[in-house]
Amino acid sequence: MRTVAIIQARMGSARLPGKILKPLFGEPMLARMIERVKRAKRIDEVVLATSDTPEDDATAELGRTCEVNVFRGAEKDVLDRFYKAAKEASADVVVRLTGDCPLHDPAVIDEVVEHFLKTNVDYTRSPANYPEGVDTEVFSFSALERAWRDAKLPSECEHVTPYIRNHPDLFRVDGEWTSGGGNHSAMHWSVDTQDDFDFATQVFEQLYPVNSRFTMQDVLALIARKPELLEINKGGTGYEGLAKSLKEDEAFTKHSL
Repeated sequence: MRTVAIIQARMGSARLPGKILKPLFGEPMLARMIERVKRAKRIDEVVLATSDTPEDDATAELGRTCEVNVFRGAEKDVLDRFYKAAKEASADVVVRLTGDCPLHDPAVIDEVVEHFLKTNVDYTRSPANYPEGVDTEVFSFSALERAWRDAKLPSECEHVTPYIRNHPDLFRVDGEWTSGGGNHSAMHWSVDTQDDFDFATQVFEQLYPVNSRFTMQDVLALIARKPELLEINKGGTGYEGLAKSLKEDEAFTKHSL
C-alpha cells in the first residue's frame, strides 16, 4: 500500500502574498516545511502540488531544489490538481498537507497515518486537541477519486476534502479523536498573516539552533515557558479561506436553482 503526502502550495495568497517563499530562519518557509515533512516514516513519497501559472514557476523550482516530486495543475480547482497529483504518484493512501504549516511535525503525520490504517476508514484527520497548524488529513485514493468526479460546490473544489466529510452516507468518515493530554486546539500555528509569520520566526529562532528536528511537544514546551509568544498572532484561526468558500457555496447554490 503506497502512501503519498501531497503538499498543496501556491504563491497567490490573498492575505500574505508570496508567503511560501518568505525567508524563515534563512530558508524559504516552504523549504522549512518540506524539510520537516520528509522525515515522516510512514510516507513513501512527498509531492509538491502547485499551480500551472507562471507565478508558481518559482514554487515548482523550489520543490525540485528540495528533492521532492512536483506536480502542476489548476490554480483554483485544487481538488482537480490534488487528484491528478495523487494519480500520477500511484497513491493508495493520500495525506493532505497545506504549504503554510512550517511548524508541522512528522511524528503527527505518522500518528494520523497509523490511526487511519488501524481504524479502516476512508477519511480521518489529526487529533481534535492538537494545535491548528499541524493539520493532517488522510484518506483513500478511491474516496478522493469519487470526490473529484462528483464534487460541485466551490468549497469542495477549493479545499479538496469537504465532499468526503459532507457525505458520511458514501464514505466511512472517522469521528473526532484526541491524543495525549490537554487541549491545544485554540493555538494557531499556520501562516496566513505577517503576525503568523512573525510567530513562526520566533519559534524557529529559539528552537532550531538547539534542535533542528524540534517537535510539536517542543513548541508547546516553549509556549509554556514563554506564553507571551501567543500574543504575536492572537485572534487568527487559519480557516478564513474555508469560510470564504462556504459563502461562495451559497451564491453557487442560488444560481443553480
